[in-house]
Amino acid sequence: MRPPTKARPTVPPQGAAGVLIAVGILSALLAICGLIGWLLSSLTAQIAPTAPPYMILVWILAALLVLTPLTSRLFPWISNWLYLFPALVFILAFTVLPVVLTVNYAFTNYSGANSGNPDSASRTTATLSADRRVVTLPEVGADQPLSEFLKCAAPSCAGATLVLYDEDASVPYRQLVDSVRGNTVTLRTAVPAAVQVAAATRLNRYEYVGLQNFQEIFSKASRALLPVFIWTIVFAFSTIIINAVAGLILGILLYNKRLKGRNIYRTLLFLPWAIPAVISVQMWVALFNQQFGIVNKTLGLLGFVAVPWLNDPLWAKISILLVNLWLGFPYMMTATISALSTINDDLYEAASIDGASRWQQIVNITLPLLRTSFTPILLSGFAFNFNNFGIIYLLTAGGPAQEGRESTAQSTDILLSWGYNTAFVSSGGQNFSLASAIALIIFFLTLAISLVNFKAAGVFEEARK
Repeated sequence: MRPPTKARPTVPPQGAAGVLIAVGILSALLAICGLIGWLLSSLTAQIAPTAPPYMILVWILAALLVLTPLTSRLFPWISNWLYLFPALVFILAFTVLPVVLTVNYAFTNYSGANSGNPDSASRTTATLSADRRVVTLPEVGADQPLSEFLKCAAPSCAGATLVLYDEDASVPYRQLVDSVRGNTVTLRTAVPAAVQVAAATRLNRYEYVGLQNFQEIFSKASRALLPVFIWTIVFAFSTIIINAVAGLILGILLYNKRLKGRNIYRTLLFLPWAIPAVISVQMWVALFNQQFGIVNKTLGLLGFVAVPWLNDPLWAKISILLVNLWLGFPYMMTATISALSTINDDLYEAASIDGASRWQQIVNITLPLLRTSFTPILLSGFAFNFNNFGIIYLLTAGGPAQEGRESTAQSTDILLSWGYNTAFVSSGGQNFSLASAIALIIFFLTLAISLVNFKAAGVFEEARK
């Protein structure tokens, strides 16, 4: 008689260990389905070269539909945790994958010129031999060796990739190279009979370069990293101090219960925060126009010369601080009013009985009691403005240009806009690998700032209790 099989547990593991086990099982299921989808999509691409790229998603979904019930049979309790599936998918797709790619690209030469894609600018005519293994490039070989044209790592070009096109040049066909001679390329395998070769080009490969990107960043530190980093610190620190002082003053004034119409004033002063920054910053660009802006027009009526608000490095920085004050003081004002509502009015009544003036009450009661509430706000505000890309991009786009600086790191660029310019605005030669290295540097700087913030806010002390 067969012994009865042991029933699988239906009660999920408890505590933090249970959560980790469930997340681990679901992550493993996603990884297996992703691997199956990748293998099947690669096989599909070989069988049907015109198959759309999204076939990998179709295969992954099919694998999930098959393997999820099997996983539920192996672990009956996992059904209670399937609600984590969408969260895991979004975390992997929008957090883990970008981080992994960024770290990977930081150690490569990935750029617009080394993108891993066929080089359309170097496309040339090609003919195919009868055995469909030898490709002749009649326009290559006289002035430029074929190995140089293909950017081969070795003179024989063995293992390199040649990209073939038909008359329509709509679908690239990648073939591995066995050897080159003169202007002919011998392929490792014959070209499929369905392909009518009419043109060929090279593959712009990217490769690992180790710490070369970081060496380039630090070798040009005086022209990019140091001035940009210093301005980033000054910008974040000045912004949070100016906004906090303005918000604190306005908050204390508008909290006065004897002030008539204070709700109207609050509403009007809250409007800059309610209006989207994309709209209000463009308004400020028009106001600060050196020739036609209303600010300089008004200054001219008062007898002052036109100020180059956005055309001079120093004035551009002042303009950024002023516009960021316009955008940020309503938040600080609202935070001040909310914090003031937590202070007991009896303290002020007692101070008034003792003869304390309004200023003495603010200095000795209001400010000390606001310190606890404002410390995390100030620290988080500093971290936010440290990476405040929007105001820089919308108001000055990093400019104006400054002599002795890299073209991607101009007078008002912060670290984040410097990385953006390097990746997307570098005159068509987008250096994604260098931008990824900059992103890693920003990550470690932000991590250090966050640790200081946690230390100053007493988070670590609270966690130990």
